Amino acid sequence: MSEWSVGEPRRLTFDERVTELNVRLVHGTVNVVGTDEGSARLEVSEIEGPPLVVTQQGGTLTVTYEDLPWKGFLKWLDRKGWQRNAVVSVAVPSDTRVELGVVGAGATVSGIHGRTEVKGVTGDTTLVGLTGPVHANTVSGNVEAQALSGTVRFNSVSGDLTVVDGAGPSVKADSVSGSMIVDLDPAGGPTDVSLTSVSGEIAIRLPHPADAQVEANTASGAVSNAFEDLRVAGQWGAKRITGRLGAGNGRLKATTVSGSIALLRRPPAEDGPWEAEPRDARPGEGSTGTATDGTTDGTTDRKVL
Repeated sequence: MSEWSVGEPRRLTFDERVTELNVRLVHGTVNVVGTDEGSARLEVSEIEGPPLVVTQQGGTLTVTYEDLPWKGFLKWLDRKGWQRNAVVSVAVPSDTRVELGVVGAGATVSGIHGRTEVKGVTGDTTLVGLTGPVHANTVSGNVEAQALSGTVRFNSVSGDLTVVDGAGPSVKADSVSGSMIVDLDPAGGPTDVSLTSVSGEIAIRLPHPADAQVEANTASGAVSNAFEDLRVAGQWGAKRITGRLGAGNGRLKATTVSGSIALLRRPPAEDGPWEAEPRDARPGEGSTGTATDGTTDGTTDRKVL
C-alpha cells in the first residue's frame, strides 16, 4: 500500500491501474472525470484545515480525512470537524467504480462507465454522461443529471432531483419534500420510472411518441396532463392519471401526498433537415417566399385540475 499526506496544493500521478475511487470531502469541490488513459491523476488545488490522506492499495484509490468514515457517513455531523475546505480533481479510467461522500461540498462526475455512488449531507451534485448504474443518497443536497444511460436510484430528505435526457432502463427516486423533474430522451428505449414524494412536486416529460403504462397519484395536489390518451379521475382531493401510451412497454408510476404532478411531452422531432431556402423563393418569379426559423416553443395543451 502507498500513502501520501497532502496538506498543501499538490499533483500526484498513479501508474498502477485504478479500478475503484473513493473520495470523502468536507467543504470545497470534488471533480471526477473518466478518461481513456490507463493511469490516474490527482490534483489538490486548494486545501485548508487538516491534510487529506491519499492511499492506493491494489486498484483502489482513496482520498479522505482520517476522521471521516464511509460507513455511517450521512450521520457524520461533527461541526468541529467542518473547519476545512479542499478542491480536488481526479482523472481515472472511464471504467472505474466511483464512490463519493460530501459534506457541504459540490461534486461533479462525468464520463464514467462504472458504477457511481454519491452520499451527501449538503452540497449539490452534478452527473454528466454516465453509462453505468448511479445511486445518489443525500440529506438536503440537490442532484442534477444529464445524459445518463444506466439505471438511476435517488434517495433524499429535502434535496431536488433533475434528470435531463435520461436514457437509462430505470429511474427510481424517493424524497420527503424535494421536487423531481425527469426528462426522458426519445432516443432511449422503454424506461421504468418510479417516483415517490410526500410533499415535493413531480414533473415528467415523455418523448413523442410515448410508450408507457402510466399511473400517477396525488392525495391533495394538483395534476396536469398533456396526453389525450390518459384518463384523469377525481375532481376534489385525491386525483389519478392512468392509461397506456403507445404499446405500453415502459412503466411510469408517480406518487405524492400533497405535491402536484405534471405529465408533459416533448414536441415532435423534425421530420428532415432544414432547407437552405424556401422552394418557392426563386429569383425573378415575384415570390417573396417567407422562410421560418424552424424553431418550436415546445408548448402543448394541458388539462389542469
